[in-house]
Amino acid sequence: MSAAPITNVATVRPILGLGCIAALLIANLATAQLIGNKAEMDRLQGKAEEAMASDDPEGAAMAMGLAALMAKYLAKTNQNDGSALRLFYGAEILFRSQEHSYRAMVLFRRAGGQLPASSGVCGSLSLAQSSLQQALTMLTPENCEPGVCTAESFQLQQAAADWRTVIDSLIADYQCR
Repeated sequence: MSAAPITNVATVRPILGLGCIAALLIANLATAQLIGNKAEMDRLQGKAEEAMASDDPEGAAMAMGLAALMAKYLAKTNQNDGSALRLFYGAEILFRSQEHSYRAMVLFRRAGGQLPASSGVCGSLSLAQSSLQQALTMLTPENCEPGVCTAESFQLQQAAADWRTVIDSLIADYQCR
């Protein structure tokens, strides 16, 4: 025996209403998860800054590495949104540059702080510099679609520009040239 088709409007409306509510809940959960992942990336970035304020470059490198992983995850989850993809991909590259710089600081300390710095320290700074150049290219205003560049992309552009000064200072201080 097959079930009789539902033709009663009073029966169909509540079922459709529940279906719509379920669809909205799923959409809201997906948005909340994106916001949660973005908040986690920001938290890790702040944790790295706190670690550096506490003179802990190793902790800062670990936190920035995790922030870079979170940015990469966010880029992968936003494959269909070109501006968000570029933003998170640029953030990942910037965070990797910062991670390499912090790791260079750790290596320099572990080597006894002798100048000129070892080739490992200078190599890490060179890697940080090349990553930063990629980040600056990715985050330039020309890569933003008109009206899409957000305050967040401008903040990342400014952070990348400021980070260039930090890397140049480290290269000079560690006598890597």
